[in-house]
Amino acid sequence: MKQLILYIAGILFLAGCSTTKHLPEGEILYTGQKTMIVENRSKTPVGETAMEEVEAALATAPNNSLLGSSSIRIPFPVGLWIYNGFVKYEKGFGKWIFNRFAAKPVLMSSVNPDIRQKAAANLLRDYGYFNGTVSYKTFVNPKDSLKAKLQYTVDMRNPYFIDTVYYHGFSERTSRIMNMSRRRSLISPGEQFNVTDLDGERTRISTLLRNVGCYYFRPDYLTYQADTTLVPGGHVVMRMVPAPGMPSVAEKPFYVGSKAFHLYGKHGEAPNDSMDYKGLRIYYHDKLRVRPNMIYRWLNYQAYRQKRQVQDSTGISRRRSMQSLYSLYRQTRVQERLNNVGIFRYLEMQYTPRDTTFACDTLDVNIHAALDKPYDAELDFNVKMKSNNQTGPGASFTVTKNNVFGGGEAWNVKLDGSYEWQTGKDRSSLMNSYEVGLSTSLMFPRVVFPRFGDKEYDFPATTTFKLYIDQLNRAKYYKLLAFGGNATYDFQPKRTTKHSFTPFKLTFNVLRNPTEAFKELQAENPALYVSLRDQFIPVMEYMYTYDNASLQRVRNPIWWQTTVSSAGNLTSCIYRVFGKPFSEKDKKLLGVPFAQFLKVNSEFRYHYKIDKNQMIASRIAGGVIWSYGNALSAPYTEQFYIGGANSVRAFSARSIGPGGYAPDKESKYSFINHVGDIRMEANVEYRFRIIGDLHGAVFLDAGNVWLMRKDDSRPGGELTLKNFAKQVALGTGAGLRYDMDFLVFRLDCGVGLHDPYDTGKSGYYNIPKFKDSLALHFAIGYPF
Repeated sequence: MKQLILYIAGILFLAGCSTTKHLPEGEILYTGQKTMIVENRSKTPVGETAMEEVEAALATAPNNSLLGSSSIRIPFPVGLWIYNGFVKYEKGFGKWIFNRFAAKPVLMSSVNPDIRQKAAANLLRDYGYFNGTVSYKTFVNPKDSLKAKLQYTVDMRNPYFIDTVYYHGFSERTSRIMNMSRRRSLISPGEQFNVTDLDGERTRISTLLRNVGCYYFRPDYLTYQADTTLVPGGHVVMRMVPAPGMPSVAEKPFYVGSKAFHLYGKHGEAPNDSMDYKGLRIYYHDKLRVRPNMIYRWLNYQAYRQKRQVQDSTGISRRRSMQSLYSLYRQTRVQERLNNVGIFRYLEMQYTPRDTTFACDTLDVNIHAALDKPYDAELDFNVKMKSNNQTGPGASFTVTKNNVFGGGEAWNVKLDGSYEWQTGKDRSSLMNSYEVGLSTSLMFPRVVFPRFGDKEYDFPATTTFKLYIDQLNRAKYYKLLAFGGNATYDFQPKRTTKHSFTPFKLTFNVLRNPTEAFKELQAENPALYVSLRDQFIPVMEYMYTYDNASLQRVRNPIWWQTTVSSAGNLTSCIYRVFGKPFSEKDKKLLGVPFAQFLKVNSEFRYHYKIDKNQMIASRIAGGVIWSYGNALSAPYTEQFYIGGANSVRAFSARSIGPGGYAPDKESKYSFINHVGDIRMEANVEYRFRIIGDLHGAVFLDAGNVWLMRKDDSRPGGELTLKNFAKQVALGTGAGLRYDMDFLVFRLDCGVGLHDPYDTGKSGYYNIPKFKDSLALHFAIGYPF
């Protein structure tokens, strides 16, 4: 084995003398690019986009490139050394080494700078830089004539702008529709010429026409004629005309005729039976497993209808009828609706002309579908580890029954749990705390109460009823039993926007088996007792979510979610009707106190994509909860905390705060006190690809929680402007992520830079020992 290693090392050493030894005859090794020269650079948004695409067209990574860079290389070209050292082997171990580790030389002929130069020049013209030029020079390595670099020069010059836009050669109806929608046009006089907007305008007009009946219209049926000579000074006169060969049927409006729904068997069997429901023909195999009224509702949104003459076989007009024009928008909405129901594994909509005559203007609709499996199961888990030997894994298992009542309903049962334990020679307890919960929910893919007629919303809408019970055990302190239920309505009127409204959510917390140690802590901190006592938590909640990541042209997505909760106010209003003031404390519901508070929580995320291998992810989060009236301390489960795998990663969950309140290092359960009424947090993370599916990250986290009111048992916990800066915990660190698209394993090591309390060490970096600042987290998924 030793001889083999020496043999391989010797070959690599000899090969390292030259990386061009085995180049094909007449070829030159490409070694990267010099910095690109850009003359007359345009600072307009269109110009910046144009240069991004030009740079991408010209970029070519050489051998041993650093993260795909065209100009930065790793110093040691191991792949080329192996290529030159083992290329002569045709079999055996040498051939295996070659196939496994050799890097094929990137040749100047394969880079083909002439082709790239022309492609880049065409891109400049696509973005209105008709006079722009692209050239290049080759720089031969003075020490090795078989190596060379490239340097491109881009001269953008002045862009052209649109002077006028008009339509020509279309039918009267098409021209009228196009002119009526001019205010939504993507190309307008005065805007900079660019092909991206021209293509977008063709798609917009095609979609517009298809929404008013022109089923056969396509963007390819539209073309432009541009003239730069009519108006001097860098202006273009644009004329949109029908493309040569556009069929006459493209501009013809079609109406939707009969509808049929074909539901195949669970093994793909063809339908063998049928029924009629309100004019909808439904075909199915053996047994119809979906209620016909629901199929009818899913397929019959409110649609645009237009009166038209209907002729009999003699060609004489007999009556006027109402019939829907074909609409791409309606078709897309129906498809989305059927997909969002979540019970079909296969779905296809087919529009076919009723007959083959030229006069035919009716399309019959056939929907072919097959039901998905009736049951789903899902298992999730995560683990977090802290350098103080505290570990906390968790898991959840969910079983879902789909299409419970034949209307797309989903019923699930979820079991979840987590626990923490202490390890080490000075620890006597193996398991210190655990949490286990059981919940069941029933989701309807529609609004079930109150019911607003038989029509479906023209966007996804669901109703969910949920019951749950949760047991939290804090060893040697207490057990907290929580059970309750809620009703939630979710609406998604746009792809980017979601509204969630919970008009009723009732939770009952029961404090069980408090220990003497907990009673002592409770005596020291009365607010802690109020937050953990037996109580009802009647809540109304609204949540707004904005997420534009699904939009095609969004390069840097934004995610924003804000939740507003109100607890106990409706109950207090009922008491007020019977003469009790809002300010009266300890009012009871069914003999038990109830919580009263207002809570706002908001989180904003922004992902800036540098290139396909790098991005900067950032997050800002904040929240506040104000307790009043019936109790001046919010329930413990509603208060904020920071730290952990998805927060400030240099600290474990509930290990710092509120404010400058110092943790009790001697107590394993000091985390009970580290919650607050106000939360502020900010994170930024640089993510990069290392190799294949393995990614790395470097991050910086900051944040803390504070109290709204002064608490003598937690000195320094209230929010003050004077102490705010030094009470913000700060941490940095690095991590690894193994991203398999459907699952991400994450390992983060956090390093504390500043503790928000007095540690006895002066200066901003106030952590006494470096090892005390380390925290290791293993989790599933990205933190934000």
